[in-house]
Amino acid sequence: MLNLPLHHLHRPAAADTSAPWLLVLMHGVGSNADDLFGLADVVPPQFHVLSLQAPNVMGPQAFAWFMFSVNPDGSRHIDAAQEQHSRDLVAQTVAAASAQLGIPAERVIVGGFSQGGIMSLSLLLTQPQLLQGICVWHSRLLPEVLPQQVAADQLQGREVWLSHGTVDQVIPLGSAHAICRHLEALPVDLVYREYPCAHSIHPQELRDSMQWLAQRTVA
Repeated sequence: MLNLPLHHLHRPAAADTSAPWLLVLMHGVGSNADDLFGLADVVPPQFHVLSLQAPNVMGPQAFAWFMFSVNPDGSRHIDAAQEQHSRDLVAQTVAAASAQLGIPAERVIVGGFSQGGIMSLSLLLTQPQLLQGICVWHSRLLPEVLPQQVAADQLQGREVWLSHGTVDQVIPLGSAHAICRHLEALPVDLVYREYPCAHSIHPQELRDSMQWLAQRTVA
């Protein structure tokens, strides 16, 4: 039983795995830990799967990493204090899970969908020492986090899976392109893919991202 700051669901790695990895997943706004834990059956068996639940309650079984509002021009205003608090809790949770499972940071991937992907990207840019890479589906980059970004050389060798839907009606495709432009200027290994879907993970997108995860374990 893991003792972690955030509510979570855990699927252990296969018992015969000699050097297990850890995949930490974060759901989108208005969802909960059960959501992405539903992917556990297709995650490569070399991974422990840890699905986290955000701390801010929106309603019954509905949680958020931070609240936000949408301005008339389509831009968004976030509760920066909530985002910072959630990111701190995520960092503490990733570090604690790594320690309790005996998995070094170079075998840790943090990922998420939509707002959970935002948190993954923000964690990579601000505390890369906690992880080897991120797996981000249908997300965006928070401008509020950029002043906290570490020096570029601290991101050397980190790996990123980034994918988006071409007809995403919640987070426009341009948000993914903006992430790409930002990451392409940094020393990270970026894989970017687009899929013909809206704001949900396309079946081929899921297969491709799981293959990307599996490749990490044999690198």
